[in-house]
This record gives sequence, structure tokens and C-alpha cells, in this order.
Amino acid sequence: MDDSRETQGVNAFVTGHPVKHSRSPLIHGYWLKQLQLPGSYRAHEVPAEDFATFIASLKNGTSGFVGGNVTIPHKEVAFKLADRPDELSKELGASNTLWLQDGELHATNTDGRGFTANLDERHAGWDRSDRAVILGAGGASRAVIQAVRDRGFKEIHVVNRTVERAQELADRFGDRVHAHPMGALVDVMQGAGLFINTTSLGMDGEAAPTIDFSALAHGAVVTDIVYVPLKTPLLTQAEDQGFAIVDGLGMLLHQAVPGFETWFGRRPVVDEALRALIIADMEKH
Repeated sequence: MDDSRETQGVNAFVTGHPVKHSRSPLIHGYWLKQLQLPGSYRAHEVPAEDFATFIASLKNGTSGFVGGNVTIPHKEVAFKLADRPDELSKELGASNTLWLQDGELHATNTDGRGFTANLDERHAGWDRSDRAVILGAGGASRAVIQAVRDRGFKEIHVVNRTVERAQELADRFGDRVHAHPMGALVDVMQGAGLFINTTSLGMDGEAAPTIDFSALAHGAVVTDIVYVPLKTPLLTQAEDQGFAIVDGLGMLLHQAVPGFETWFGRRPVVDEALRALIIADMEKH
């Protein structure tokens, strides 16, 4: 990524459908103000049928943007339309960060980096274990599996209601990743040092199943990529059972760092003031 990009008049975006609830403009706006940079970052809603046209305007310079973030449902198409997707994107088959460089559209996926940076910040040493359990095999789990594997975990057990979906991920990410049905959850948790929920269980106050975390290793960490509510039912259960927990908000904040640095030429910092700003916004909605 080019960190020497001229920032005068630089405009970046987040696009999806819908995108109005995205907190990315709040995050990037905070950094632009903090670093006293003249650029802008705004939500730009694009329906699926218009996305290819939008990317074409980005490539030919008529969109007015130097790059931006891509969210649901455009990540897979963004990867396919990029001229130079990086190796992370190629393995995932999806991109969430785009930028123009030397007349070509580059792409990466920062979700995994956001996930690990959050854990590094909130609970250093989370990666000392060899065994991780990941609940869920949806699209959100891909970058998490990739990041945990690349951090050095020797066993990654993906548990899902539909075991075939978990098996697809095991086939994609290599022989350290193993697929299991929900009925195997207690068995695969035995001695694991990291438990990750990538499902929507407990999101927005919805009910979540009761999980007995006692099979995890002493000192294990339980984390959730859901951040509304900040402390999900699964995190509450784990904390009540004596385990360290890490909420998912930091993943959202940290995944934004590489893109901002690329577009605006300065590396921002995820600080407590930014975290408090987003939490306050969550409490309003």
C-alpha cells in the first residue's frame, strides 16, 4: 500500500446495500478530524445491479473517489472486478478495501487483520494456544479462520449446524482446519485456548443458546465478532464462568486502519476516545 499518497482533496467511500447504518463514516471522520486532513469519507449506497458500473467509474476516475470500503453484498464482486487483488483476497474470494494505484484497482481484505489486532489490544497472549474453536461457517467466518491459521494455531475446529458448509471452509483453508456438526461442540472445546463466535446468535438482543465453556483450557479467551450488544449473551455466559472475554467492536475499528492509511497517507490509531464515540452512537440507535 502507498503511504505517501497526496491527501489534498482525497475522497473515499463505504459502499453496500444497504449502507446507511454503517459506522465507517464516523470512524474515518474521527481520524480525518484528529489528524487535520482535508479529505472526506462517506457512505455511498449502490444496489447490486449498479455495482459493476460504479467500479467502472472508480477505475476511470469519474467517480471522484480514490478508493473505499466494500460491505455486504458486494465483497465477492469487488474481488472479481479488481485488477490486482492481493493474496488474502484471493484465498477468501472477497475484498473489503479498494484503492487506485498506477491506473489499476487494487484490493485486499482487512477483516482478519482487524480481528487479530482487536485481540492483541484487548487481551495480549490470546494466541499462545494451539487449539481454537470457531462457531459458525458463514461468510463472516472466512477471514477469522484465515487470520487464526496464519497466526499459528495448529488446530482450528469449525462447528456449524450444516456440517457441509464447515467442510467447505476446511477444504479452502487447509489441513489445520476441521469441520464438525453442532453435536460435537463440547468435544472439540476440550482444551481449546480460544473460542470465537462468528454467528449472529445473540445479536440485537436475540436469544442465544446456553454454552458450557468449562471444557476450554484454563486461561482460555472467548470472543464474539458481533458487537451489538457490546457484551453478547455468549460473552456474558463465558465471563460468568470465569473466562476472559473480548468484544467484537475492536474488529470493526482496527479493520479500518489499513484503508485509511492507504487513501489518506497517515496511519491512524484506534484509541479509547474512538471506541467511546462508537459506543455512544450504538446506544442512540
